Amino acid sequence: METKLMSDIQRLETNEKLSRVVIHQGVAYLSGLTADDRSADAFGQTLQVLRKADALLGKAQSDKSKILSAQIWMRDINEFDEMNRAWITWLEGTVPPARATVGATFALPDIHVEIQFTAAV
Repeated sequence: METKLMSDIQRLETNEKLSRVVIHQGVAYLSGLTADDRSADAFGQTLQVLRKADALLGKAQSDKSKILSAQIWMRDINEFDEMNRAWITWLEGTVPPARATVGATFALPDIHVEIQFTAAV
């Protein structure tokens, strides 16, 4: 049986708190992503998060067609339709991944949505 070494783990965009992407055994794990412009509504913040995901997936040699699962947290679950509208637009032409969406309380009150992705590379 072959033992995997820690060097087999690739970390991208690492800072003192987290790595934005961790790649191991052909799978990319993205940290939870939030919008940079938090003055936007749930639709706008979701679009920003999805653009970030595109960029990070690209750095991991992956793309949205290879997303295995997504976990979505929303400040106000009543904004579900707005988030979903952005999500469906973004996925157009792509088979959707497994997904869960739940309501959450965020440390910063102006965050409407946070999304975490797992993708094949």
